[in-house]
Amino acid sequence: MPYTLKQPELHTIDDIYSLPEGSRAELIDGRIYDMAPPTRKHQIAAGELFTSIHGYIKAKGGTCEPYIAPFAVFLNKDDTNYVEPDISVICDKSKLTDKGCFGSPDWIIEIVSPGSRRMDYFTKLFKYRSSGVREYWIVDPDKNRILVYNFEEETTGDYTFADSVKAGIYDDLYINFSDITDLLNI
Repeated sequence: MPYTLKQPELHTIDDIYSLPEGSRAELIDGRIYDMAPPTRKHQIAAGELFTSIHGYIKAKGGTCEPYIAPFAVFLNKDDTNYVEPDISVICDKSKLTDKGCFGSPDWIIEIVSPGSRRMDYFTKLFKYRSSGVREYWIVDPDKNRILVYNFEEETTGDYTFADSVKAGIYDDLYINFSDITDLLNI
């Protein structure tokens, strides 16, 4: 008799909504990944990045909308992919509902925590690229590193927290990470 591997159980968005109150998890290709609470450094970085992006869009009269986690993103408009990126920028308002974003945001920023390193650098990198995200930043405070993937132009940039980093989806938005570094020295 041939040996067959047991297939892992695939989950859907209903399983995410069935989690106990206060639980946070993401769903990628039907697999649930639990999320640990963010650290203080993580929250400082997320807040500063969101403030810079939101301020830029508002000052320019832009139509894109930035969101900070927790904000539901239903990648691929299916029921087996649900993520909560640290920051999402959505330019196509038809993707937005009261529940979140249905489809890929234009720009996603993930801030790496010790427990999210593998997810952010590998799993999400592949998923975001294949689902149509235009630009993906991995911000890693512990490694003093910002990786910028511009999927439209097929370029990658590697920066430190001493650098000013240009957002690819905008002509003139630069984020000065040295301003954030000062706040992260806690």
